[in-house]
Amino acid sequence: MIKRLFLKYKEIISYVFFGVLTTVVNLVSFKIFDSVLGSKMYLLTNIISWVLAVIFAYITNKLWVFESKSMKPNVLLKEIAGFLGARLFSLGVEEAGLWTMIDLLSLDRLSISIFSLTIGGNMIVKLILQVIVVILNYIFSKFIIFAKKSDD
Repeated sequence: MIKRLFLKYKEIISYVFFGVLTTVVNLVSFKIFDSVLGSKMYLLTNIISWVLAVIFAYITNKLWVFESKSMKPNVLLKEIAGFLGARLFSLGVEEAGLWTMIDLLSLDRLSISIFSLTIGGNMIVKLILQVIVVILNYIFSKFIIFAKKSDD
């Protein structure tokens, strides 16, 4: 029964699993570059972390989530272009959200302490926006980029 449920929901389970890993890549690299470049460089820091996360996400989404096994140049080019286009759109949403929440609403002044860990405002905003980005990216990947086609 568990195997049947897993097979039925394998794509969603895989997307969540690799989505969490992609988010970890994004957040950890954001935190590292935020520390190195300074919190005022959050938009550049976000782009750098986005690039790393997109590379990781494309590989995992193609191979293990949506199981697009075709390595034909025309299929790869179409997938990469679609994936990058969709991710650029969600990057735009995230950058606009960061700018709005940090520069206009001054949410960078927030901080939350959980046990002995303090999470600063930039990271809080980044976490909120990650939820929106993950949903957008799933919709684009599932229904446009890696949609099952009979001719591949």
